[in-house]
Amino acid sequence: MVPQTIDLLKEQLPVHQESLLLTGHTTTGLVLVDVVNGFCTVGAGNLAPRQPDKQISEMVEESVRLARVFCDKKWPVFAFLDSHHPDIPEDPYPPHCIVGTDESNLVPALQWLENEPNVTLRRKDCIDGFLGSIEKDGSNMFINWVQSNQIKAILVVGICTDICVLDFVCTTLSARNRRFLAPLEDVIVYSHGCATFDIPVEIAKTAEDVIAHPQELMHHIGLYMSKGRGAKVVSEVSFDTKEP
Repeated sequence: MVPQTIDLLKEQLPVHQESLLLTGHTTTGLVLVDVVNGFCTVGAGNLAPRQPDKQISEMVEESVRLARVFCDKKWPVFAFLDSHHPDIPEDPYPPHCIVGTDESNLVPALQWLENEPNVTLRRKDCIDGFLGSIEKDGSNMFINWVQSNQIKAILVVGICTDICVLDFVCTTLSARNRRFLAPLEDVIVYSHGCATFDIPVEIAKTAEDVIAHPQELMHHIGLYMSKGRGAKVVSEVSFDTKEP
């Protein structure tokens, strides 16, 4: 898609983004959505990038940066890992992130999270992590995490901005509005900590059953939809150096 078209759409669908300074005065949890090999590591699977991707690489780098600080400060972290049973398809997508394969594991730069005491990992078998947190007894692992840590704000990063991130954000906002997530108040999406995949229209036209998915445009739409549902969108995240 030509840059002029994207610029026009951004002009007509603006997303106001703020800067976020985390001080520790408000209990904030970090939520990582599907920063796994199957979506982020070149050549790792059907839905992984075919070649190095700047937007995805930046998302991983920012996810690692934030996770390091959160863990150093012993702040709560919740990480979703897309993990599917081989006999249960997730239409319209091809098989991906099958349980037991490296596709469903965190990217190498984040695998250290598995040993951090303040980190909760959740393998999910659907697009929406909120729904994927429902246990057989009807309880919800994500709700329990929010309530047990008395989290008032969540900072969301991951992939894809317009699919798994967006679905999780929208459901979480609805649950917050229904008072299922007290004391949660704010859902914050970090734009540079999110990414999506790229299927240019010229490629989609030459492939059967493939829908065009221009990366920059769909990333923007994901942020726009999150903002429209009530999330805050930020373009910068920093930490108060005076905080321990």
